[in-house]
Amino acid sequence: MKKINKPRLSGWIITSILLLAIISLISPQQLPVVIYKLSLITLAAVLGYWLDRSLFPKARPDQYLCDEGDVTAKNRYPVSRGDQRVFSAIMIRRALIVAAVCIAVAIGL
Repeated sequence: MKKINKPRLSGWIITSILLLAIISLISPQQLPVVIYKLSLITLAAVLGYWLDRSLFPKARPDQYLCDEGDVTAKNRYPVSRGDQRVFSAIMIRRALIVAAVCIAVAIGL
């Protein structure tokens, strides 16, 4: 019998749906505002990602991953030998840019 895997973050998805239901029961006039703010934050995350890609076109994280033929470890994203720090710095840079754009949009709300 094959085990059925739950989607990742399924607990958070259920919690979000329950909270939206509570908002719609307690204060239904606020539901469009919540959806509006969530859509702006989602748009900000996408904008932050594309901002990182356009600002640093030659420093993308995927260029530091091993080719499929070079994979010896069972890591999900195997990094080329010696490039672990650069890969980590690039991932942190991308996360900071996306976070900064999301915070800027959220503060502007």
